Amino acid sequence: MANESNLSVEQNGLTVIPESERHGKPSGQVWPWAASNISLFGISMAGWIFGFGLNFGQLTAASIIGIVFSFALVGLVALAGKRGSAPTMVVSRAAFGFYGNALPSVVSYLLLVGWEIALVALGVLASNTVMGKLGWNWGQDNLYGKLAAFVLLAGTTVFSGVFGFKVIMRIQKWITLAGVVLTVVFIALTLPSVNLSSLDALKAGTTTTFVATVVYAATAFGLGWVNSGADYSRYLPRKASGKSIWGWTTFGAAIAPIILVVYGFLLAASNPDIAKNIGGDPIGALLVALPAGTEWFLLPFLLVVLIGFLGGAILDIYSSGLALLTMGVKVPRAAAAGLDGVLMILGTIYFVFIASGFFWPFQAGLYILGTPIAAWTGVFIADLVLRKKDYTDADLYTPKGRYGAVNWSGLLAMVVGTVVGLGFIVSPDTSLAWTTWEGYLFRALGFTADNPGDWYYSNIGVFLALVIGFVGHLLAGRSLVKRQEA
Repeated sequence: MANESNLSVEQNGLTVIPESERHGKPSGQVWPWAASNISLFGISMAGWIFGFGLNFGQLTAASIIGIVFSFALVGLVALAGKRGSAPTMVVSRAAFGFYGNALPSVVSYLLLVGWEIALVALGVLASNTVMGKLGWNWGQDNLYGKLAAFVLLAGTTVFSGVFGFKVIMRIQKWITLAGVVLTVVFIALTLPSVNLSSLDALKAGTTTTFVATVVYAATAFGLGWVNSGADYSRYLPRKASGKSIWGWTTFGAAIAPIILVVYGFLLAASNPDIAKNIGGDPIGALLVALPAGTEWFLLPFLLVVLIGFLGGAILDIYSSGLALLTMGVKVPRAAAAGLDGVLMILGTIYFVFIASGFFWPFQAGLYILGTPIAAWTGVFIADLVLRKKDYTDADLYTPKGRYGAVNWSGLLAMVVGTVVGLGFIVSPDTSLAWTTWEGYLFRALGFTADNPGDWYYSNIGVFLALVIGFVGHLLAGRSLVKRQEA
């Protein structure tokens, strides 16, 4: 692959990246991670977080803590890419064993495909809103306009996933640059609508609500990316600085969400219609902030909407294809990405053209899949901390190697963390029948929707899962890792 053009299909799948193909600098990790998080969706997230009911200082502090902490975890996972020269879910076999890794691989795959569907669906719905403002109405309920946005978003995502690493790194660089310019213009145009005195009306919330906000910010941002952390750093030279990989990955991923979320709080406080409508129309609600006379920006706004969602969807489809291969599906990497694209297309069709609502199912799914992936993250990072040597490449690809078929300390820590964590998460929307089983440990302690107590809606279970996974494997896996490295 070293001599292939940038438009050739990447042939590397789960294979170890040879030294001849490892290149670049840690600073290059900024492009894929910044592109995947530069979307105006960050401002929409701020609208949702705003609903937790904190004052501006608390909202800002809780969000920054959640964003930086969760993306710092992504940066730690990225270190494994350099040390293992393999995709994230292949390196994960060291902590779970060759066959034991099937469980986290399935969870990872579901989370990634879910995010692909969410991002493309949101992109189409947002594009439809902007087209309406532009006066474009092609067919009944702008059917053809939505189809055009759908084909563009889904087609570019699948194209990038199939062609692989080189194409993605090039596209993400331009998405980042274009996203920065267009977002700065949006902020400049909407800045006059910000009323700082409106912040005085925001009342301080409780410590419990603050913690709940941190959990939501972490789950909505970094915890959705931890299982992709090593997929791009695996191409860096082994001599690359580990601190630089962690630092540039964390910075590139976190900087845009922090800026967008804080500015989103200002908009939501100043414009009640934004906070009111953000759940039903996450991007379209932001158009309220554009002052009269800026109709010319609607077309660039449509562009920033499209590329913003593309950046995240592209990273997801690449990593989900690798996760599918890790599950044992015997197809080329490009074919795996194509298969993921089919699932993404079907899911997007459902949410755009069939489903009646998006926000509450999306939020509930974040917590349900975020809990086991948090437990996996705890185990993975504990395993990374315990290891003093790089991973032995060949042993990651056989159940007979030093990492074994099943690593029970890692697997049980993830299972226990998940079971406990799911018992302490609750969906606020009781109409979702498929979430009624959540919070079983809350109910065992006597807390219900009628008698919630302070922590009932905090979804603290996500952090509990992370802590249990980390501490469990750190303690129980120590001796095993020493034997493996002996």
